Amino acid sequence: MKKIYFTLLILGQCVLAQNEVKQDTTKSQELENVFITANRTATLRKETPVAISKLNAKTINEAKATAVYEIINKTPGVLMVNLGNEQHMMSIRQPMTTNAYYLYLEDGLPIRPMGIFNHNALLEINQFNLQSIEVVKGPVSSLYGPEAVGGTINLISIKPPLDPEFKFGVQADNYGYRRIQAAGGATIGKVGFHIAGISSLQENGWMTYSDYNKDNLNARIDYNISPSTRLISNTMYGKYYSDMSGSVNEEAFNNRTYKSTTDFTYRKSDALRTRLTLEHEWNSNSSSYITGYLRDNKLGQNPSYGIKWSPTVNPTTAKGEVNSNNFKSYGAIGQHTQKIEFLNTKIVAGALYDYSPVTYWSYVINLKANLNSGEAGKQTVDSYEIIAEHPDYKLADYSADIFNTAGYAQLSFNPIEKLVITLGGRYDNMKVDYENSLDNSTGNKVYGKMTFKAGVNYNPFDFAGFYGNYSQGFAPPGITSIFRAKPGTGGTTAVPAEFYYNLKPADFDNFEIGGWLSFLQNKLNFDYAFYYMEGKNELLSIKLADNSTDYRSAGETRHKGIEFGASYRPSQQFNFRLGGTYAQHTYIDFKLSDKPSDPVQNLNGKEMPAAPRWSGNSEVSYYPNWLPNLRTSVEWQLVGSYYQDQINTVKYGGYNLFNARIGYQWKSIEVYGNVMNLTDKLYAYNVSRTNITNAQPTYTAAAPRTFVFGIQYNLSLKK
Repeated sequence: MKKIYFTLLILGQCVLAQNEVKQDTTKSQELENVFITANRTATLRKETPVAISKLNAKTINEAKATAVYEIINKTPGVLMVNLGNEQHMMSIRQPMTTNAYYLYLEDGLPIRPMGIFNHNALLEINQFNLQSIEVVKGPVSSLYGPEAVGGTINLISIKPPLDPEFKFGVQADNYGYRRIQAAGGATIGKVGFHIAGISSLQENGWMTYSDYNKDNLNARIDYNISPSTRLISNTMYGKYYSDMSGSVNEEAFNNRTYKSTTDFTYRKSDALRTRLTLEHEWNSNSSSYITGYLRDNKLGQNPSYGIKWSPTVNPTTAKGEVNSNNFKSYGAIGQHTQKIEFLNTKIVAGALYDYSPVTYWSYVINLKANLNSGEAGKQTVDSYEIIAEHPDYKLADYSADIFNTAGYAQLSFNPIEKLVITLGGRYDNMKVDYENSLDNSTGNKVYGKMTFKAGVNYNPFDFAGFYGNYSQGFAPPGITSIFRAKPGTGGTTAVPAEFYYNLKPADFDNFEIGGWLSFLQNKLNFDYAFYYMEGKNELLSIKLADNSTDYRSAGETRHKGIEFGASYRPSQQFNFRLGGTYAQHTYIDFKLSDKPSDPVQNLNGKEMPAAPRWSGNSEVSYYPNWLPNLRTSVEWQLVGSYYQDQINTVKYGGYNLFNARIGYQWKSIEVYGNVMNLTDKLYAYNVSRTNITNAQPTYTAAAPRTFVFGIQYNLSLKK
């Protein structure tokens, strides 16, 4: 029976990627204006009432990125924060955060099921298997469900080529990083395939205890049963292991003493995702698909962020944790798209079922904190040592079966020429059947929500268009936060944090207007978006006095800003790109304590920490006529100042960073070099501190100037 069930599940989404295939046959300029993610079907930009950006194959290939953040940060309004070894945070209409307000898709299918968000999910992505990346900014819960709040990132994989292709390359830097990568594919008769693999290794880097290795393999097979029917399979397998070097204190940061305080923390991941899609076009106005999929993830950690230490309470001791989060998913999604001549109407409707059993445990480890010399109460930790592990002292220990069901529909039509109206809605239901060993309880929890959106596009001129929308987003509390013990408790008497902090699903209302302009025969393009988003019961990570973080529900928050992007190509030799955002993220009603000494005080009106008002990424590229096949570029990354703490006492000044890239292709051989942090800037990816007196900031230090070199062989055999 299990074999039959497994087979049925594997039968069946790659329709989004398939739509990408169809669009590749059109003119390149038209392709740049076609998006898939915002409407779950190929749609012209001028008919899409959301802020959306696309990174195409040319941008991805020229970046020669060692990690996905180097590519995604080229998107206006997006700041993907590097935490080292491909670990990351995100900031899209939110502060720099690890919270579950972003939806990560792989060819349109979520990488994680609802309720099991992981901010590091993109470390599982194979950079050598990307055809394009689409980023939707703002809530799209009406199509994709929970967690699609701040932004949705869809990583679209390479399709099988018509002609045989093969690529092989090696890449390395001056700090012990090296990677081997290979990809190839072809179409033979009715069958097309593409396989891509990478193997990355970091040893003896600029930061002590920062080694990692990653191996990924992606395989896709397309079977064209007939001109109107296709069967598409897509499988990914990846293994990852990383030391977690953690942060450094202020003195070490300023002296560039990049010494980890731990030599025992780690993160490891073992991930499998596979799917099968059956896609059929009934006629030129009607198409359907059904997808069955399987996920199998194992994530284990002894995390550096789990270390709890206070410089005043008992400075020579600390606590850490070891945890494991394992889940599987069995699911199916089906969708139908129908076009109707009346008012040029398009209807998209679908349904989802997902069953994800999960187990999670976490236990305490006791640590010795070795302090630097200095005044008592102001000392910082030089290193930690494990004294004892306590598997019986649990912070969490549960198993759960998560059942996600959803139905969605979207309608778009033209009531008058040049005006497009879009209406959509989705209902999600998440049921959790659980067994919680912390309090020996069993039961179930149900989170259900209906979300809507309404948008309009008006394109009065060939060179300009405008849009406006109202959209809703929501995110239930992750089950780890529900069943995790209240800080300071543990063992068999521990009570889950939910009963202390009344964690609730977070709801968001987003209002935005925007548009695009194109001049000089499409040589100069500009797009912009103004947004205002209110959050209720927003789940936030709050910094506590022992340097740990806790997950709590805010009463009300506000996020507002402007996103803008521009590109100018005066000739074939030059290309200028400018992108950025100005934003404010504020606590409106968030008060958990009346005690002035409590680090979690009345935060009403305070700016959220780790929320730079200004951020942006711009680039100048030069392709000289005097030496064809040579490319050069200089990139500027801006991150403005932001508060380090939640009560707004001190700021980090931010940074301006420059990167340079050069590459040359001779016949089938491509050689390239990147200089990351061109000016050898001293900066940190993230700076935070607690709110207690004399609290010391902790710095997630960024790499010094790094030289990346690579060579790649590209073979294409035309039939």
